[in-house]
Order: sequence, then structure tokens, then C-alpha cells
Amino acid sequence: MTTNPMSTTTPPSSGAGRREWTALGVLMLPLLLVSMDVSVLYFAVPSISADLAPSGTQQLWIFDIYAFVLAGLLMTMGSLGDRIGHRRLLLIGAAAFGAASLLAAYANSAEMLIAARAILGIGGATLMPSTMAMLRTMFTDPAQRAKAIGVWSGVMTAGIALGSVMSGVLVEHFWWGSVFLVNLPAMALLLILGPLLLPESKNPSPDRFDWLSVPLSMAAVLPVIYGLKEIPSEGFNVRYVVSITVGLLFAVLLVHRQRTAASPMISPALFRGRGFAPSVVLNLVCMFGVMGSAYFTTQYLQSVLGKGALEAALWALLPSVPIGAAGPIATQLVQRGVNRAYVVTAGFAISAAGFALLALAGTDSLWLVLSSCAVLAVGGVVVMSQIMDLAMGTAPVERAGSASSLMETAGEFGGAMGMAVLGSIGTAIYRHEIPATAPDVAHETLGGALAVVDRVPGLATLAREAFTSGMQGAAIAGAVLLAGAAVLAAVTLRRVEIREPACKTPDEPSKLSASGVR
Repeated sequence: MTTNPMSTTTPPSSGAGRREWTALGVLMLPLLLVSMDVSVLYFAVPSISADLAPSGTQQLWIFDIYAFVLAGLLMTMGSLGDRIGHRRLLLIGAAAFGAASLLAAYANSAEMLIAARAILGIGGATLMPSTMAMLRTMFTDPAQRAKAIGVWSGVMTAGIALGSVMSGVLVEHFWWGSVFLVNLPAMALLLILGPLLLPESKNPSPDRFDWLSVPLSMAAVLPVIYGLKEIPSEGFNVRYVVSITVGLLFAVLLVHRQRTAASPMISPALFRGRGFAPSVVLNLVCMFGVMGSAYFTTQYLQSVLGKGALEAALWALLPSVPIGAAGPIATQLVQRGVNRAYVVTAGFAISAAGFALLALAGTDSLWLVLSSCAVLAVGGVVVMSQIMDLAMGTAPVERAGSASSLMETAGEFGGAMGMAVLGSIGTAIYRHEIPATAPDVAHETLGGALAVVDRVPGLATLAREAFTSGMQGAAIAGAVLLAGAAVLAAVTLRRVEIREPACKTPDEPSKLSASGVR
């Protein structure tokens, strides 16, 4: 019989029961809403603009401030949860998220809505690492934990797709504030059931919290995310390059601080576990592919195929259908003896094949594009479910929040980089193929070209073909990158085992279970 080198080296612990699996369902509520809020304003922006009359800059901040604050505070909140308790932080975050949703729904000015979206980002930053850290505590059996993390990965991926569709339906039948009010019942349910079903977990002997690392982490993350998000639409403007450079300089200072401080916010010991550092890198590359492809496919459905926004969002839901099965199937393969490295490698290869399909799309290839999106998403969920399980399985229980927040921050960076790099490749090809005689606005974006088609006969066809050529070029680049990631996964993970780390103190297991769900 073959031995799987990726299997856990500790004997199975007592399995989770009905109460823990019910608690998992409760935990998925905040995760779903946090991921949906990334895209929930997709259809609400026109109505918000009509009611609140924001300036162009204010409109951008209404849309982006949530993701910026979320990304900037993930590491802080993950580390804080390790110290004060993940259930406590989750419930505080749920209350803040609910209150901010109510504030956003009835905002009477652009400034008030921006502030509410910022508070939503703070709440979201507490919820995401807390949900994963609590899975680490509730599901002590490695096989059950792997299944729970597979569910977590699928819910997070599906939430982003569901957010835009839900906002379209709500705005069509109600007013724009309803996209925020739907958060209230879920948060109320979490606040009621959370104390009854969810265990408390934290480091029993935490170090002092490193407050200096909080502004350092935000200064490292926010300028980079900002620059990467703006480059696809604005190009390599000096301002954005400087922003990224400043963020990277602060990142160097942050790493130095974590290596030299007596009680760092993110312990370097996390990276000593074999498999954790590769998992962080592979998660970044995976989200690079998933979000980089989304930059093109959403525009393709609307601007190339000419579908309305809500119709395009409904079509975009189809690729989400197979996502639910991808994580559990990958988990089953690993539990039946397949080396996890091979499963992760296969996930990247599947996503690379999705990009290869996208490279074959023409200007009238609805089903081919949807199929490529489905293949990309399935491969991405296979990768995320396994590397998240690997990262959380190798991280000490008392540092589960920090481990989760690092993985999620890497995902935010990867998504922003995917849109920036692949978007820039596509834009460069698009601009090269647009005729020099076309108006300047047509050289900027496909939307700009479609706005002036009445001035240049045949421009609409040329612009759509140019955009599709750009998408094809970016897809080839994405396929090459993910094929390289498949090789990297095979090399770096082949001999990595999940070794359940010992707790910080000998009596920690009893402390965790004493406040747990059984």
C-alpha cells in the first residue's frame, strides 16, 4: 500500500459532531456577506449617483474604500484575534458590520456612505480571518478540517459572483439601500447563535500586541493595492508606480520589524513550518489568475456581446455551478492517498487550461468564454482548498488567526496584481490594434470606443475585435504563468507533510476544548 507523504502524522482526534457542522453553517454567513460586499455595488452605483450626486472621485471611493480597508487590516485583525479570542472578535465585527450596513443603507450624502463603507471594511477584516481560525479550532480531525476548508473556499469564491447578481435584483425591485439591509438578518443570526454554537479560541499566553506594526502593515498594503487597482484603467502613471514603490518600502520595514521585535504582530515562526511559505505564494498566484480573468470576462459579456448588466451577471453565474463540488472532490483525493502536491498541481493545470480556452475566444463565443470561466474557477477552488488546509494544518493553533490573515492578504495582493498585469497586457494589445485615425477616447478603452461609434464607421467592430485580441494575449500570459505555478507546486509541496504543531503550552488543548462546542 502506498503511503501518502502529505497525510497527517498525528493520530486522528475525536471527530466533530452535528453541533460543529451546524456552527460551520453559521460561520459561512459572515464569510458569504463579506465576499459579496466586494461586488454588491456593481448595479447600485447608478442609483446612488442619482440620489447622492457624488463627484467622480467620491464615486470611486464609495466603490473601492471597502476593499482597501479590508486588505489593509487583515493582518492586524488576524493577530488581534489570536490574542483576544476569535469568537469575541467575530461577534464584535458582526455588530460593526451590521451597524455599518444600516448606516450605509440610509446614508444621505456621499461622505456618509464612504464612511459607512470604510466601517464595513473594518468589520469584514475581523470576520474573514476569524472564520478560518475557528475552523482550525472546531475541526481538530484533519480529514474533517479539510472538508470544512473546502466548503469555506467554495463559499468565498461563490460570494463574489453572487454579490453583483443580488444587487441587480434588489435595485430593480427596491431602492439602492436594500443591498446593505440584506446584511442585517444574517448578522443578527450570527450574534444570536454565535455565543451558543461557536467555541472561543485564542492564544492562552499571548505576547504584547505590537501596535507599531499596525500602521506599518497598512502603509505596506494600501499603497500597493491602490496602485495595482488603478493601473489597468489608467496605465503606468507615475503616481501609481510611486504608490507601489512606497508600499514596497514600507513592506521591507514591516518585515524587518517582525524579525527584530520582541513580540511581533506576525511571528516569523509561522514561516518555519514547511509548506506555509509556499502556500502563501501559491495562493497569491492562484488569485492572480482568478481575478485577472474576471477583468476581461465581465467586460466581454457586456461590451463585446452587448448584454445588459443584469443579464451579463446572470450569465456569469453559470461558471459558479461546478465550484461547489471542486473543493470536496480535491479533499477526497488527498484523503484517499493522492499526494496533495499532485492535486494542487492538477488544480493549477486545470486553471491554465481555462486560460487556454479563453485564448481561443472570438467576438461571438459566449459558451466558450463561460466554459473557460468554469474551468478556471474549478481549478482555483481545488488549489485554494488544499493550500489553505496545508497552511492552517501546519500553523500552531494559537497563531491560526495570523496564518489565515496572511493567506487572505496574499490573495488580495494576487487579485490586484492579476488585474493590473493581465489588464495592462490586454490594454496594450487593444491600443496597438485600434486604428491611429480613431478618436483619442477610442484608444483608451472599449467603452470609450463604443461611445463614439457614430463618428467612425466600423469602429464598433474594430474595437470589439481589438479587445478580444487583448483578452487572448492576456489569456496566453495567464496560461503560461499558471503552468509555471503547477511546476512550482509539484516541486515545493512534494515532500511537505501536515504535522499538527504542538500547542504553546502543554495544557492548551484542554483550554481550547473547555471553551469549545462539546
